[in-house]
Amino acid sequence: MVGCSLIDIVVGVDDLATVDKPLLKGLSKADFLRLKVKRPDEIVLAKFTDDTYEKKTHFIHLVEYHKDLWKNLIYFRDYLNSNPEAREEYLELKKEYLKQSSTAVSDYTNHKVKFVKSIFWKENG
Repeated sequence: MVGCSLIDIVVGVDDLATVDKPLLKGLSKADFLRLKVKRPDEIVLAKFTDDTYEKKTHFIHLVEYHKDLWKNLIYFRDYLNSNPEAREEYLELKKEYLKQSSTAVSDYTNHKVKFVKSIFWKENG
């Protein structure tokens, strides 16, 4: 996967508690599988390179639309879109993760968290 990057997609839903089976089934048909991770205020799905389920190519984060997590993620997206240097730094951070052997979503998130929080601190600091 040299030259590839993990792609994060955020999808806003009305209520995580009522995410229905047809939605998850449709995502499964598109090869997105729900991960057994416990993340506050989100459901995480991933797409894999093959049937070994070891290497992920995409993540979908289902979050409640217009709640705090949604607003933070949209702010982060907008910040990266308007700041080429930060966008490049974030891309390099993700590429660095791909070089590691870990494929756990919690490891992936932990790998990015310091950078992501630094963006929010710039805005709210």
